[in-house]
Amino acid sequence: MLQKDNKALKESSPYEAVMTREQFLFYEMRTTARLVNEGLDDDAVIDKILSENLFQYPTERSVRNIARACIRRLEALDDASLAEAVAYEPSDVAKQICLYAMMCRYRLVWDFMITVIGDKYKKLDTTFSKIDLNIFFMRLQEQDDWVATWSDSTIVKLKQVLTRILVETEYLDSTKSKKLNPVLICTKLENAIREKGLKIALPAFNCLA
Repeated sequence: MLQKDNKALKESSPYEAVMTREQFLFYEMRTTARLVNEGLDDDAVIDKILSENLFQYPTERSVRNIARACIRRLEALDDASLAEAVAYEPSDVAKQICLYAMMCRYRLVWDFMITVIGDKYKKLDTTFSKIDLNIFFMRLQEQDDWVATWSDSTIVKLKQVLTRILVETEYLDSTKSKKLNPVLICTKLENAIREKGLKIALPAFNCLA
């Protein structure tokens, strides 16, 4: 009965914890985006990644799942020019778009970047600490019954993943940093966000105008 109840909670929630397995995946996203840009369909992309060991993983066990995760993130962008930018733009630009892809794909990342990071930039508050992560997840667990069922170890892992994402995209200098950097949104991403009418996402990239 409990398993059935948990399934119902999961299906009714916009949140998922798959990032505990997937991480930021910049190299994998870049590799996948280049294959997509060549015109390969999803199955062909995955087959090529597997057959040529393009992710350079020691075993094949997780490669297929990670490749699918990358494809879903690129699809979540819903913008061919952004997907192409992930493939070919300089790494700082591509990483920023990869972050936006995660925001589009995962409600958890969307909410965190907008309600925590974006709110800090709006308030000119450059501090960042574990307290911010604790408050974010505490509120999430109060608001969502499915998130409330997540184990402490899952929450800890998600906090680690979110922190590493901020380091990868240069919001933080390190996982121990207590200060947010003044990031600058790339023009391509800013234009795409504005064109989609998603200006609510702009403060997450320190774009306040």
